[in-house]
Amino acid sequence: MNMTVNVIGAGLAGCEAAWCLAGYGIDVKLYEMKPEKYTPAHKYSGFAELVCSNSLKAARIESAAGLLKAEMEMLGSLTVPCAKANSVEAGGALAVDREKFSDSVTAAINGNEHITVIPGEVRDIPEGVTIIATGPLTSEPMAESIKALCGDGLSFYDAAAPIVSYDSLDTEKVFFASRYDRGEADYINCPMNKEEYTAFYEALIGAERVQLKDFETHPFSVYEGCMPIEVLASRGIDTMRFGPMKPVGINDPKTGKRPYAVVQLRRENREGTMFNLVGFQTNLKFGEQKRVFSMIPGLENAVFMRYGVMHRNTFINSPVLLNSDFSMRERPEIYFAGQITGVEGYMESAASGIIAGMAAARKLLGLEPLKLPKDTMLGALSAYISDPYNDGKFQPMGANMGILPELGVRIRDKKEKYGAYAERAVSSLRGELDRAGIKQAQS
Repeated sequence: MNMTVNVIGAGLAGCEAAWCLAGYGIDVKLYEMKPEKYTPAHKYSGFAELVCSNSLKAARIESAAGLLKAEMEMLGSLTVPCAKANSVEAGGALAVDREKFSDSVTAAINGNEHITVIPGEVRDIPEGVTIIATGPLTSEPMAESIKALCGDGLSFYDAAAPIVSYDSLDTEKVFFASRYDRGEADYINCPMNKEEYTAFYEALIGAERVQLKDFETHPFSVYEGCMPIEVLASRGIDTMRFGPMKPVGINDPKTGKRPYAVVQLRRENREGTMFNLVGFQTNLKFGEQKRVFSMIPGLENAVFMRYGVMHRNTFINSPVLLNSDFSMRERPEIYFAGQITGVEGYMESAASGIIAGMAAARKLLGLEPLKLPKDTMLGALSAYISDPYNDGKFQPMGANMGILPELGVRIRDKKEKYGAYAERAVSSLRGELDRAGIKQAQS
């Protein structure tokens, strides 16, 4: 059996995948097109380059981001220890010196005897066991090869509406109903009167937007269905009322009348713990989304599990294409890792690399596969990206407490509740690691 694995891309995901494979004694060919060729966003020659923020989000384990990093360390992560060793002051977040962090990861990869770095652009998918971790800005030739492999299941832009947690909504102000009472009452409706709508409109059109990078030619002026809600609003005060906020066919059970406008929320997961704002793709800054969208009746205290985004992001339709271990269903020798799978965020990308690398290594060695429990952040993320339920409405997702199964007991205090999630996750993961015989994870 060939015990060499190809890893394409030396970003966060690719480096974690290569490191994990090497830890099992498997030789890795790590392909990286830098420094011969750069994407429009990359500038530094080192591996695991952070191109946007230098923050890896919250450090405390009682947060989704902190829990994810803790679980990654249990699986032998490379990037988390490197981040801690090169951290800078950032309050409760884990932020890093970009270049020192990259240099640290690069040195570890280059110093590993099982990893051979091969510079240059990969244009075609090589034969043999391969992990594709080419990132959200995959080069055009490689994107074409992936498209040939995945068919229509490849997207180039991420146009996602915000997601809020159900238990943070004011249920006294919202109601379940479907338009014209057709089918099940699956939508949560947030009714607005004229004064509320006008105030919301004024706040929306004046809100601060994300500045697009030069290479992100905005496609949404062409594709009307993906238009940012703030752009639609700028066309006139009533445009939203004839679009995603149209009230026709909906009566408020409290008044028995049709509201002036309605914001609808659609179930995001099977469990009904998360709902997205229908038609609210947006390019507003995250803080502005929180401020403006909290003006919607019922969302005053909403907890945003994911903010809306609209940017260049190559990703595949993972619910159709991938198993929970990030291998392809039709081509199990091929794995994907990183943002191209639909995980959103630096550490989420790195985590997917660990999962893919470990799955490939254990399969090659004939070892029992690791079955990540769904009550862990790693398990919940891998379940989300591979769940056929998400086919047709799949959008990238980052770590958040909303994707974890409920505790079974109601805890009102948020910190205490998230602490219970974390305690359960760590215990559950340790149990699975013991079962699989992964001793090093006990540190």
